[in-house]
Amino acid sequence: MVRDGYYYGLILLLSALLVGWLAGSLWGLIPLLLAIFFLWFFRDPERPIPHDPDAIVSPADGRVTHVDLVEVAGERRQRISIFLNVFDVHVNRSPVRGIVRGLHYQPGKFLNAMDPRSAESNEQNTVTIESEGRTVVFKQIAGILARRIVFTKKIGEMVERGERVGLIKFGSRTDVLLEEGAEIQVKRGDRVKGGATILAFFSRPQSQLSQPTVARAKGRS
Repeated sequence: MVRDGYYYGLILLLSALLVGWLAGSLWGLIPLLLAIFFLWFFRDPERPIPHDPDAIVSPADGRVTHVDLVEVAGERRQRISIFLNVFDVHVNRSPVRGIVRGLHYQPGKFLNAMDPRSAESNEQNTVTIESEGRTVVFKQIAGILARRIVFTKKIGEMVERGERVGLIKFGSRTDVLLEEGAEIQVKRGDRVKGGATILAFFSRPQSQLSQPTVARAKGRS
């Protein structure tokens, strides 16, 4: 469980005892139920991390809402957007193994994370990871309920594929921006799990294009 869960849970449990003592047990039931919810909300389950070096995994639990092409700083990128509702695990994980090369926090609005405008207008944290010469960008985007974005790594630090790197509190969205040649493995409407679900594979270098496809498939089993 994320440490915040203990913090919120303890405060609400103490509130339940106090309210129950002052106003009666039925009134104390409200903060007690909230305490249980927060303890559940901040759960942090273990996940099996894929070993394929070309795999790009989901940074969050949720449902894929967009798989499209966008232009970022004059460069075309494939974008995979994932919507997290209040019932999803909200711990974020690194999509690839690599070095954190960029962090950019942008204050902004708190539009519904399903709204296409949220990708540019909402409060968000943009993380750039260099993985063996290839770059993956993912965004932690706040939603209507989200009021705090947490990222625990610093520029220059190494991260592993599927490693826990942050948290978005309550309903939110994550975007993953990939090179145009990446092999997308998910579609709109798919449910994904942070660290476990493969969103895409890096495109092969030109020198590997003549290799038998069966060898590549075996490496991804």
